[in-house]
Amino acid sequence: MLRMRKVIFDANFLLIPFQFKIDIFDSIEALIGRFEPIVLSTTLEELKKLSMGKSEKTRRYALSALELTKKCKVIDVKAELGESNDDVILRVAREGQFIVATNDSKLRRRLREAGVTTIFLRQRAYLQADGVI
Repeated sequence: MLRMRKVIFDANFLLIPFQFKIDIFDSIEALIGRFEPIVLSTTLEELKKLSMGKSEKTRRYALSALELTKKCKVIDVKAELGESNDDVILRVAREGQFIVATNDSKLRRRLREAGVTTIFLRQRAYLQADGVI
């Protein structure tokens, strides 16, 4: 039996359903089969900060994204000294052999170099995987 893959969602990926009207859960399942959605505690903090930002639209999207995280398993992580949220995602993904769902091109490049599979939005219309599924 195939083991269920675990997919870490970063903050910008959780905004996709509200920006582009795409169901990220159904789309990832269509791409890789059943999976367990994961959100890191550092990503929750990032979304909470966004939800208190200046832009009304960003606040609304961030609050909606926080609602989406209720469908995800939260992994409690601590950023080490000098680590960015991207560093934390990269470290956890490598340690746990996770797939990472992100639209951050710099993070995607770093993950690819580390051999981590990514899922990202293509042409604002559909999700695509990069790496070994």
